[in-house]
Amino acid sequence: MKLKLNGTETEVQDSLTVAGLLETLKIDPGRVAVEVNLKIVKKCDYEKHTLNDGDAVEIVNFVGGG
Repeated sequence: MKLKLNGTETEVQDSLTVAGLLETLKIDPGRVAVEVNLKIVKKCDYEKHTLNDGDAVEIVNFVGGG
């Protein structure tokens, strides 16, 4: 299926969850926020939130600094 991932069309396997997407991308789920179709997905829902063809996904990394 195709997702718009951080503004870029990306091909991923079907029936992927947010957790599965992060694992595929080798991204630590503890260090990011994920938005699907303009709605923030709670970390506790990453395992059960299934992505659909055409979803717009934004993954935002937290960066320390001061």
